[in-house]
Amino acid sequence: MIRRICVFCGSGLGSRPGYSAAAIAIAKYLAASKISIVYGGSNVGLMGVLADTAIAAGGEIIGVIPRSLVAKEVAHGRLTELRVVESMHERKALMADLSDAFIALPGGYGTFEEFCEVLTWTQLGFQQKPCGILNVEGYYEHLLKMFDHAVTEQFVKPAHRRIVISDNVPETLIGRLLECELPVADKWIDRKQT
Repeated sequence: MIRRICVFCGSGLGSRPGYSAAAIAIAKYLAASKISIVYGGSNVGLMGVLADTAIAAGGEIIGVIPRSLVAKEVAHGRLTELRVVESMHERKALMADLSDAFIALPGGYGTFEEFCEVLTWTQLGFQQKPCGILNVEGYYEHLLKMFDHAVTEQFVKPAHRRIVISDNVPETLIGRLLECELPVADKWIDRKQT
């Protein structure tokens, strides 16, 4: 059962209005569905749009932010809950612990890294939590092709590639996350190579 979804997204707004529109749509849909949001705790960029929309829609939103970013005055002041941690490592671990699934909206290196880390944790069996990419205006098209290329080159098993659920419609992506049955595949042993 998914009660909380962690949303990774940019601290900037990006170049297209569709990116903010997607953050708004995700926040409204999750609030209406009574699914809480966990996110990076900031009041800027897509993170700020996500939080402001969730608050306005009456949704629960939990921010997790390192103390060093609070000091730079980017912490959102009106969240349901703001958890302040000491490091980025603690931030990611707590966001994962609080969440039942993950969605990546457009963002930069931090968003890529956060998503790929939780994806790896699912692949390794450290957690059994669905991982979704909202491919807004094709933003993640090249990353998804890279994942496919990794399968072709036999660095990622096809079953592990299926862990990544992607869609370009927020409601459809969330529906697919809610219905997801994660594949079980052994990461470490390739019986054909032993």
